[in-house]
Amino acid sequence: MKKNKGVLSLLSVLVFFSACITTKQQTDPKNLVIREQGSFAVGGTKTTEQGSFDLNNALKPQGQTFHGDHAYAFYQIPVKAHKYPLVFLHGAGQSKKTWETTPDGREGFQNIFLRRGFGVYLLDQPRRGEAGKSTVAATITPVPDEQFWFTQFRIGNYPDYFPNTQFPKDSASLEQFYRQMTPNTGDFDGNVISEAVSQLFNKIGEGILITHSQGGGPGWFTAIKNNKVKAVVAYEPYSSFVFPKGELPSPIKSAGLFGELKGTEIPLTDFNKLTKIPIVIYYGDNIAKEPTKIWNKDHWRSGLEMARIWAATINKHGGDATVVHLPEIGINGNTHFPFSDLNNVEIANLLSKWLKEKGLDK
Repeated sequence: MKKNKGVLSLLSVLVFFSACITTKQQTDPKNLVIREQGSFAVGGTKTTEQGSFDLNNALKPQGQTFHGDHAYAFYQIPVKAHKYPLVFLHGAGQSKKTWETTPDGREGFQNIFLRRGFGVYLLDQPRRGEAGKSTVAATITPVPDEQFWFTQFRIGNYPDYFPNTQFPKDSASLEQFYRQMTPNTGDFDGNVISEAVSQLFNKIGEGILITHSQGGGPGWFTAIKNNKVKAVVAYEPYSSFVFPKGELPSPIKSAGLFGELKGTEIPLTDFNKLTKIPIVIYYGDNIAKEPTKIWNKDHWRSGLEMARIWAATINKHGGDATVVHLPEIGINGNTHFPFSDLNNVEIANLLSKWLKEKGLDK
């Protein structure tokens, strides 16, 4: 009997320590608790080659199908998630990796906002990354261009980093950054992308769309197509600012390597759909205030200038659009990738504050 009491006492101690460990795991901020995660393809098209499939000649295309131009989504839903998940769409030369671990190994927006209770959906747009099955042919040529991207993305003017840059200056981080870039497997098509992203919102329901750079244009059109997009957050959009017919501004001259920046004219009925949701646009540092021959700084000057014209047009039609130039609010040194820069927690805090102000973090 004494032996049994000893065993019971030992079991009680073990249960107690097990409970303590379990409690620590649930409350320790270093641990992430995920209720659900997975991945899927969404949107896209299916074509069928004329003829009949011949099992004995299975390499011939006749009678066979081809699925392509879909987006790929990886998602994670935390315990007690907020009502609206965050849907992340990358920019040019990028994939969902943009939002994951930073080049120097810190947590990106994926984990930062999981910890803050948001479901996250990371997208590879059609014809990019894990959604590479394109319906149009493309030739991928390995042209050395990484020093251009270093400069274009305002890490610095290669080989020099900007003195105040928030990009880590060690060689290993720069190599990781170069290796996260990935090519198109078919021509960039904003309509194909926005159709797939719209289908994602049809599948998951209401949410907040967060875009980067080239993803800005498809982001506007996704919000026009689908009223399940409850807000748009755009980091440094450049191309495809849309304006109502008759209100298209003059092109903005630029010394950037892509020339002047033009807007796109759309019907007023479509444009007005963008006035029904809150929109915020963020730009980083080392952008020229006045025209300059320093081509990377001037390229993004034209983007920032067009964004301000665009936001003013949205607001004139009764909308709620804000452009935030980070240096103007005392946040300095950010590159084209503020969400993965060294101060990305500060950038995330800024977004969290905006979400709270707009009632989007319920």
